[in-house]
Amino acid sequence: MPPMGGGLRNPRGFLTEEEKQNRPKITAGLLKRVFSYLKPYWKQMILALSCIALSSVFNLLPSLITGKIIDEGLIARNLQRLIILIVLSLAVSVAANLIGVAESYLNNWMAQHITYDMRNSMYRHLQKMSERFFTENNQGDIITRMTSDISGVQSVITNTFSSILSNSMTLIAALIAMYRKNWILATIGVVIVPLFTIPTRRAGKTRWTLTREAQDCNDKINGILNETMSVSGQQLMKLFGQEKREFARYESANRRMIGLNIREGMAGRWFRVVISTVSSVGPMLLYLVGGVLIMKYDSSLTVGDITVLVALLGRMYGPVNSLLNIQVEWIRSMALFTRIFEYLDMKVEIDNPPDPVVPGHASGDVEFEAVDFSYEPSRKILKSVSFHLESGRSVAIVGPSGSGKSTIIRLIPRLYDVSGGCVRFDGVDVRKLDLAWLRKQIGVVSQDTYLFNGTIRENLLYAKPDATEEQMEDACRKANIWDFIEKQPGRLDTVVGNRGLKLSGGEKQRISIARVLLKDPALLIFDEATSALDSISEAKIQEAIDPIAASRTSILIAHRLSTILAADEILVVKDGAIVERGVHRDLVNAGGVYSELYRTQFGKAIET
Repeated sequence: MPPMGGGLRNPRGFLTEEEKQNRPKITAGLLKRVFSYLKPYWKQMILALSCIALSSVFNLLPSLITGKIIDEGLIARNLQRLIILIVLSLAVSVAANLIGVAESYLNNWMAQHITYDMRNSMYRHLQKMSERFFTENNQGDIITRMTSDISGVQSVITNTFSSILSNSMTLIAALIAMYRKNWILATIGVVIVPLFTIPTRRAGKTRWTLTREAQDCNDKINGILNETMSVSGQQLMKLFGQEKREFARYESANRRMIGLNIREGMAGRWFRVVISTVSSVGPMLLYLVGGVLIMKYDSSLTVGDITVLVALLGRMYGPVNSLLNIQVEWIRSMALFTRIFEYLDMKVEIDNPPDPVVPGHASGDVEFEAVDFSYEPSRKILKSVSFHLESGRSVAIVGPSGSGKSTIIRLIPRLYDVSGGCVRFDGVDVRKLDLAWLRKQIGVVSQDTYLFNGTIRENLLYAKPDATEEQMEDACRKANIWDFIEKQPGRLDTVVGNRGLKLSGGEKQRISIARVLLKDPALLIFDEATSALDSISEAKIQEAIDPIAASRTSILIAHRLSTILAADEILVVKDGAIVERGVHRDLVNAGGVYSELYRTQFGKAIET
């Protein structure tokens, strides 16, 4: 029986509805861009093509030699010739396999290097994207494009591209060999092969439909298990007495899964029956017609020739099936490249200017001049914000939630760019400064502290890779966290866990402050650094922040009353605009927004 084609091996030889709707537009430009990734490896590509061509020919030679074994060895009763032909056939088979190994190695080598280039290119590009990109796009989708989509390119190179070439060459070589033997039998074979693919595709489509239904059912079962077998889910189920109801849901989905699995298994069995029957028709027809030509018309055709033609016919089934399904694989391959190029073509919103300014010493002077900003064109977040923070001074920014406080500080290190107006750092528009230099001068301690899954030392060294033990200890003392570190068995080599989960909120926050201090920036920004902490942790962090804020240029998104009192100036922001500014005493007595905030929030802090 000849090798079966793509129908059974690849039940996904059909496009899903989603794939049909999102079918990429394949243009000359897209193809040129796809093949541009092969250009650096053109030498390896030529070698791979040569291997594919040789492999296609060598794989057919044993079938051709079989005819000679029958005619010149067995029928002619020539033992010496028989041994020579058998050895030759074995040698050709070994050579074909070795060439196949070389082809596989070259394909994999190119695929790995091309995906290596693509991953580096994608990662470098995503590093340049603004914060807007990461807030507007799903994190899972970003990671999928970086991992699954680019990994899929390996399959495109090692399977799709090589499959097209290999199957095409095998088919052409088989057809040439068949027509050289006998054009009548070769024509019969050409007519028969397409008929073989009809049941293959029909059975494959049926199995694919059943597989999709089974997958949907399996997803439903997993959903039930996730809901009811989790700690919270099983507790809720028991407290509400819904065990019977949930078991009924599970039993129903489980029963449907069993039915689908049986149908899929039987569809596969019937498929094999049909394929076995149809695949037997071709050889039998060749034997019949070949026999008639030999017996009735005294043709020069031999028994060995008929055997060769039958073997070559079997060799054609696989390539024809694969090439018939190649359109689906080609569309999926182009869809992968389209998704990758979609990200690579995204405009870098915030990048270095052509001739960036790199000042010498930084003082941390910050000036906002009539700054407007919008995340979306229809909704303005900041409206004509203006203030000047001189070097060595501190400013506190207060206001209701959503008023634009955090947005203001995101504009200084150019996580976003202004929509209007200008932000200056040390007297220079931040859009003209070297981006790496600018961000090196700014240290931010945010409400949402992020620590890498490593040791305290590794998290500190992220700010300054060449920091000494003394520098790290000094930074930790200033951040009011050294006493805690000294008590740990590993001291600085204590593992903090994923996102610092092995530490309390206050401990994480103080380590993040130490990390920023180790960076030694000209400007320090505290973005509600204590808002999510208990009063004891908050007090310890505040003890660390107060002297730091007093000793260098600082911006404090205020949460604690003492922080506001310590600032040289207080800016009150409401609805994206600075509505009040001044010192604590004057603002409290003004009876405006600050006075209201003081009574509702800060006043309670004083009473307690």
